[in-house]
Amino acid sequence: MTTNPGNSKGSDTNGRSVLRNFAPLLLDVAVPLGAYYLLKNGLGMSTLVALGLSSVVPAVRTGWGVVRSREANGLAALILLVNVVSLLLGFVAGDPRLVIAKDSAVSSTIGIGIIVSVAFGKPLMTAGMKPWVVKGDAGREAAWARLHAGSARFRRAERVFSLVWGVVLLAECVVRVVGVYTLPVNTMVWLGNVIMVVAMGVGFVVGGALGAGPMAAMVVAEAEAEAEAGDEKQAGSRAGAGRSGSSLGNGLVTTDLVTAE
Repeated sequence: MTTNPGNSKGSDTNGRSVLRNFAPLLLDVAVPLGAYYLLKNGLGMSTLVALGLSSVVPAVRTGWGVVRSREANGLAALILLVNVVSLLLGFVAGDPRLVIAKDSAVSSTIGIGIIVSVAFGKPLMTAGMKPWVVKGDAGREAAWARLHAGSARFRRAERVFSLVWGVVLLAECVVRVVGVYTLPVNTMVWLGNVIMVVAMGVGFVVGGALGAGPMAAMVVAEAEAEAEAGDEKQAGSRAGAGRSGSSLGNGLVTTDLVTAE
């Protein structure tokens, strides 16, 4: 039995791609959650200190993202600022609930930013959704550009996709804040992450059904129509060239016959 090196290489590449996609989730959710319980239950630290130290990794990751991009990323910088300020307020006030509530501030900041971007006609979620729709295909990229320029339905679906995410994030913020101040801190440490995952699921399902899905279907249809039109044009050109060659051949035969006579 032989192994195909190409398949093995493709599998490794897919594995690395999946790991890259899940790395932010691991750093922002799994690491802080595990660190909190290790510091509090394993090392006996106070709830406030455990929450503060477990928030260091996602805060550092956000800051590093701002530095690495070497450009003014207003949203990332704002998220970092919210993290730092909420941590400082939590330590000054001595209230662990305020430290947990910082995630709500991040969600609401992003949600408001997305809704404002829709109001200004530049939906913020388009940058993350477009690669999923065009899939690096030149034909789909061109189809996207044509639809964006000439289809009101396409632009409306684009706005709806961002609007859904903005509303979902604001709703998540409200639910999390209510939980922070009505449930025990230990419960909200893990329940807050569950709320976030559920909110993301709702965003993907509803946003996909109302925005990304219809946009993808329009892009595929437009790209296929353009490809078919191109094929027909090429077929017409070949047929025209064939008729021209046939006429030229007939003319040469006629000339030869006249000359022979």
